[in-house]
Amino acid sequence: MPMVANLLHWSGWAGVGLVVAAVVTRFAAPEQQGLSWWLSVAGIVLLAAHTAGQWRQIATFARRRQTRYGAVATSGIVLALGIVVAVNYILSRQNVRWDLTAGGQYSLSDQTRRVLESLESPISVLVFARPEEFPRFRDRLGEYEYVSSQVTVEYVDIDGDPVRARQYDVQSYGTIVFEFEDRIERVVSSSEQELTNGLIKAVEGEERTVYFVQGHGERDPASSEREGYSALVEALERDNLGVETVVLAQTGAVPADATVLVIAGPETDVLPAEADLLREWLDGGGKLLLLLDPPETADEPGAPNLVALAADWGMEIGTDVVVDASGVGQLLGTDASVPVAASYPPHAITDRFNLLTAFPLARSVRPVAGGVEGRIAQTFVETSPRSWAERDLSELAGGEVALDEAAGDVPGPVPIAAAVSLIVDVPADGDEGGAGADAGGEPANAGDGESAEGGDGSESGPDAGTVEARLAVFGDSDFAANGAVGIQGNSDLALNALNWLAEQESLIAIRPREPEDRRITLTADQQMRINWLALLMIPGAILGVGVYTWWNRRQQ
Repeated sequence: MPMVANLLHWSGWAGVGLVVAAVVTRFAAPEQQGLSWWLSVAGIVLLAAHTAGQWRQIATFARRRQTRYGAVATSGIVLALGIVVAVNYILSRQNVRWDLTAGGQYSLSDQTRRVLESLESPISVLVFARPEEFPRFRDRLGEYEYVSSQVTVEYVDIDGDPVRARQYDVQSYGTIVFEFEDRIERVVSSSEQELTNGLIKAVEGEERTVYFVQGHGERDPASSEREGYSALVEALERDNLGVETVVLAQTGAVPADATVLVIAGPETDVLPAEADLLREWLDGGGKLLLLLDPPETADEPGAPNLVALAADWGMEIGTDVVVDASGVGQLLGTDASVPVAASYPPHAITDRFNLLTAFPLARSVRPVAGGVEGRIAQTFVETSPRSWAERDLSELAGGEVALDEAAGDVPGPVPIAAAVSLIVDVPADGDEGGAGADAGGEPANAGDGESAEGGDGSESGPDAGTVEARLAVFGDSDFAANGAVGIQGNSDLALNALNWLAEQESLIAIRPREPEDRRITLTADQQMRINWLALLMIPGAILGVGVYTWWNRRQQ
C-alpha cells in the first residue's frame, strides 16, 4: 500500500508536468498539435488518478465549516463568470445597436438600407486618409458593413501607400473610393447622403436621364425661384438621375436617351401632335410623370389633351380643388387650401412611407373603375377624411367654403395621385410605336414594385420583346417646387415617384437627413440677461440663502 500511495502522490506532479509541457508545445511548436493533445490527455488522466487517491483527505476537508463557506463563495463567482461569458457569447452572435440621439444621427436612412440590402455582388470601399482620421470614417462606414455582408471597408494611409493612392487617382485626403465590378466612384465626404450617392452611382453604373418637357409654361428645372424645381433636380442627381429639357414641338420625337418624361404644371395645353408623341411613347414602354394643377374655372378642364391622355390610361382628372378642413395643415403653417396627406394606400411609390406631405391647390385624380383596356390605375396619395373636392371654384375666391354634396362636392378622402403600369409589346425589328398588350392580357401590378426590364434600359422584360410602360399623375405641381419641397416628405414623395418610373425601386425610401442644427441663436439682449443671471443673480441667491441660514442658527 505504501508503494501505491507513493505512486499516486507522484502522479499528481507528473500530471502537472505533462499539462505544462502540452501548453508549451502548443505555442512553441504549432506543427506538433498531435503531441500537444496527447500530452494534455495524459496529464489530465494522472491528475484524476492523484485526486481519486486522496478521497479521504478531500472528504475530511469538505466537512469543515470554512470549506462549505468557501464552496458557496466559489460557486457564486463561477456562476457570475458563467453569466458574463454566456451574455458575451450571445451578443457576439446577436449584435444589436441603439441610436439614442435626437435626430438618429448614427442610424442609416431607409434609402441607404434598401440600397445595401439589394446588393447581390461584393463592393469594396477604400478610405484614403491619415491614420488619425480613420475613426471619423469608421463611425459611419461601420454601419454600412453591419447592414450588408457584401460591403468590405479598407482604410489606406494615403501617405504610407502613395502607389495605391495614385492607382485610384486619389487627389485629396479623406477620399472614399467605391469599387463595384469594373466601376469606380470617388466621394470626398463622410456624410451619409454623399456616401450613399457614391454607392448608388457605383452600383447603378450608367446614369438615367429625366427630361422635363418645356414650351407650355411648365416649371423650370433650372430655376432657384420659389416656383422653380432646382432643389428637386439636385436631389435627382444624387439618385443618379441626370436632368435635361426638351421641347417636343421642336424635336418632333422623344429623345432616344430619355428614361422618364416629366410635364410639370403646364399653363397651356400640349399640342395634339405632342399628345400623340406622348401616346406613342407610352405605347412603346415609356415612362411619364404628369403634374397637373387645378383649372382656374370649373368650365375649363385645364390641359384637355393631357387630361384625355390620362383618361386613356384609366385616370379621371377632376375639375375641382381639394379643400382640407382637418386642421393638420396648421401644423405646417398652411390653410385649408393646402390638403395634407398622412397615410397612403399601398403602392411601391409609398412603400414604408410615413411622412406628412402637403399639396398647395390640388385637384382630384381618380382611377377609373375597372380600368381602360387593361390599364388599371391605383391611388397612392389621398387626403384626410375631413377634406373634400370642391366643385364650385368661385367660392374659393371668397374664402368661405363648405362641403355641399348637393352642389357636386365629393367628400374625402380624396385621391390626388395615381399610377398605372402595363406590359407592352415592342416590335422585334425596333420599329416605333410598340403595340400595347391585348385587351385580355394581364396588366402589370402598379403596386408590386417589380421592374419588367430590370432597370437597365434593355429589352429584358418578363417575356422576350416586352417592356413595361408606367404613368404617374399628381393633381398638383406646387408640392415639388422649391417653395414647398422642404415640407416634411414632399421631396421624398416626388423622388420616389420618379425612381419608380425609372425602375430604380431600391431607391424608393426615406432619404438621409443632414444632422439637425441644435445650436441656440440669441440676441444681444438675451445674452446680456443670461450673463446677469449667471454672474449676479444665481450667486446672489446662493449667498442670500447662506446668510439666512447662518442668521437663523445664530438666533437659536
